[in-house]
Amino acid sequence: MIAVKQMDVRANIKKYFDIAFAGEPIIVSRKENKNVVIISEAEYNELEKARRNAEYIAKLNKADEQVQNGQVITKSLDELFAMEE
Repeated sequence: MIAVKQMDVRANIKKYFDIAFAGEPIIVSRKENKNVVIISEAEYNELEKARRNAEYIAKLNKADEQVQNGQVITKSLDELFAMEE
């Protein structure tokens, strides 16, 4: 991970984009600690995928907990078709 000042990124943007594209995150320090990180699109997509997977697993865990606690309603196929009418 590389930390640089905002003005350095402005002056050498292609260099830092190439570094990020190669897999090295760039931390851009800004005033009032409002820092940002430059990463490649591929790395960003992997982070988003991991976030979505974590959300999905949390939903599955909650559903499993509800089943374990008897907080579910069981319906037969006939009952479901009757509800449709």
